Amino acid sequence: MHFSGKYELESQENYEAFLEAIGLLHAKTDHKVITEVVQDGNDFTWTQTIPNWTWSNKFTVGRECELTTMTGSAFTALVREDGGKISIQFPQYLFTAEMTDDKLVMVCETSGEKGVTFKRVNRRI
Repeated sequence: MHFSGKYELESQENYEAFLEAIGLLHAKTDHKVITEVVQDGNDFTWTQTIPNWTWSNKFTVGRECELTTMTGSAFTALVREDGGKISIQFPQYLFTAEMTDDKLVMVCETSGEKGVTFKRVNRRI
């Protein structure tokens, strides 16, 4: 499980539907997303950047960590790893990430009536 690197958005599915499901109706969707992951063993710094906005979380796999949502709300969650896949239960969705053929693949799944699966594939730069 080695995630360290800088990645650029290659493709995504259901992004607008996902934003609507989590209540970010007016979020901009036509931007270039850069994800940078710094991994030191089980310790991670995970940062996403678009023009004029950066969102970052530091966490340790196997521990309960203080994290923030895309809107800046703080929450606590246990960060898990299973078969090379990281998973974090955010307040409104389950986030998973894995490396597949040198690409960072992230999936966010909401539940309930408006269940949406958002998938983002990022290529290493």
